[in-house]
Amino acid sequence: MRTHTASADAGTAARTGAPPRRRPRSAVVPLAALLAVVLLAACGKSGTPPPKGPKPKDLPSYQVATDVNLDSPTFRSAKSRGKLVVGTKADQPYVAAQDPATGYYSGFDVEIAKMMAASLGFGVDRIEFKTITSANRETSLQNGEVDYYVGTYTINDNRKKLVGFAGPYYIAGQALLVRKDDKSINGPQDLAGKKVCSVAGSTPYQRIVANYPKATAVAYDSYSVCVDNLISLQVDAVTTDDTILKGYAAKVPDQLRLAGEPFSKEPYGIGVPRGDRTFRLALDDAIVAHEQNGDWKRAYDSTLGLSGVPAPPPPPVDRY
Repeated sequence: MRTHTASADAGTAARTGAPPRRRPRSAVVPLAALLAVVLLAACGKSGTPPPKGPKPKDLPSYQVATDVNLDSPTFRSAKSRGKLVVGTKADQPYVAAQDPATGYYSGFDVEIAKMMAASLGFGVDRIEFKTITSANRETSLQNGEVDYYVGTYTINDNRKKLVGFAGPYYIAGQALLVRKDDKSINGPQDLAGKKVCSVAGSTPYQRIVANYPKATAVAYDSYSVCVDNLISLQVDAVTTDDTILKGYAAKVPDQLRLAGEPFSKEPYGIGVPRGDRTFRLALDDAIVAHEQNGDWKRAYDSTLGLSGVPAPPPPPVDRY
């Protein structure tokens, strides 16, 4: 098996209380713009409706807690600077995506991040989102580059040796995205001799390498590049969590489809600095509270729910 690697520049920070006034200086912008052009060209129809997606006015708001005080170095650092710095993705429709024109972040994971901030006493005007690639998540938390990370971040024992996790707040499953006219792939059993693209360092990429050695694994720093290569016939499939793939399929349903059923369970957690147990448990409490008061379902319905898939029951939080 040959493994190909490539890199794509990460985006920069942007606030989400209201769309920023200036265009962010970010390498993600031309990448996202390129994907949009490719997707529209692939549709091949004039007047094609724009893809569905969460609109700021349709998203829920969350009550901001007052007088929050935690014996947590992460919390104290955020209070001192006057804002939370939150790591996330920028290229996952419905989950965590950045508008290339405004820098505005939206999606289910972004809403989860906003809920957590509200419970910590920070409104949306005091959150700075920062695009962090999958390969750099642990480093960004260890170095204090972000206070917490919400971005399809699967909890596993190896990562727990490096960072802490609150949650899980969602259970996803690895799946395959293929071109709609390609009938040769209907599940992972059909990947022999196929080029399968995922993000470098991600759990789905590692699973393809380990469990499907007859496939040719292709790694990039973002899923948008993988999807771009799928549409342009450079790869045969894109693999990651079904939540992400549903978003891309919904953008161009006449071009892309999910092939087969999910073949893993991916518990999404909120990454935090490993030694800050107080901060981690505070986020656990926040997840439970927002599930119980209906915020979690409202967030799902206004983001991932736009794909037509109803909200599943939220998983129980695993405190440790």
